[in-house]
Amino acid sequence: MIASAVSIPAGSMLAGTGVAKYAGEFISLGVGGRALGMGGAFVALANDVTAGYWNPAGLSHINYPQISLMHDEQFGSLVNYDYGAVALPFGSNASLGLSIIRVGVDDIANTQHAGVDANGNLTYDQNQWVRVDPDLVTYFNAADWAFYFTYSKKEADDFSYGANVKIIRRELGENSATGIGFDVGLWYTPLDNVLVGANLQDVTTTFLAWDTGTNELISPTMKVGSAYLIEAFGGRFAPAVDFDVRFENRQYASTFNFGPVSFDMHTGMEYLFKDAVALRVGYSDVKQLTFGAGVRLPKLNIDYSFARVAPAADRLGDTHRISLMFTLQSEQFRRVGEY
Repeated sequence: MIASAVSIPAGSMLAGTGVAKYAGEFISLGVGGRALGMGGAFVALANDVTAGYWNPAGLSHINYPQISLMHDEQFGSLVNYDYGAVALPFGSNASLGLSIIRVGVDDIANTQHAGVDANGNLTYDQNQWVRVDPDLVTYFNAADWAFYFTYSKKEADDFSYGANVKIIRRELGENSATGIGFDVGLWYTPLDNVLVGANLQDVTTTFLAWDTGTNELISPTMKVGSAYLIEAFGGRFAPAVDFDVRFENRQYASTFNFGPVSFDMHTGMEYLFKDAVALRVGYSDVKQLTFGAGVRLPKLNIDYSFARVAPAADRLGDTHRISLMFTLQSEQFRRVGEY
């Protein structure tokens, strides 16, 4: 299915349409302090409300309604990254979820129509500008939105599956684009304490239509991962490894590649002590060393992650993320007829 989706020349089907490398990059940033503290190696471990993003198959593992929130500011607070999600158990072995992501740069100054010449007259010829009239400056936002509608079902204790209907909205000043895509996820435990997960994102290739008449296609990404649970020292270790397999010909921007197929690796480790306190470390696909910690309180999980943007002394600030997850852990909200 992947090969057929990406091998057909898009331009031959739709005028003004092409596969856009990195068009869906904003949705690859990750969500949740727990997963991000592990470098994003979370496809096999996703078992809470954030599974709507990481692997929809894992959402069926919740037994109570959950809500998750995260805010992140990157590059010296230039880029705002917000995430919110809600998930509900449905019947004896299914779950429903809604996740929303917004990545944006807000209040960008537009001086295109604010230039003044030496005589104090408005001019559009930038060669004649002597100053910018602040009263004529306008502002606009550049923002990307993603809305995930998730369905997940547990077929057996060792196997579950799920799917997302994903709506993407991109806004740049007065122009915008809208698209729809689909994700399919699987979760399986072939042996005791061995977890395997897969999430095929944009499985049918996501189509983005701009109001300018230009169209973009987001090619599929396959995220596969595994984790192993080890009980030791009064807690649980969970080493994990994920691979992102892309088909966009990212020869020089990937860990390694075979022709147009690229592979990016995530690795991470979580140590959870007495189901109360967690320590995490990871290495992401963009060569970032990550650290994290979390605490589990009654009905509330607080998770923190840290990533260094670049090793240079003049980097644009490190990335700190804090996420909250609320669990409505009450008998009146508990899954009915648990599988």
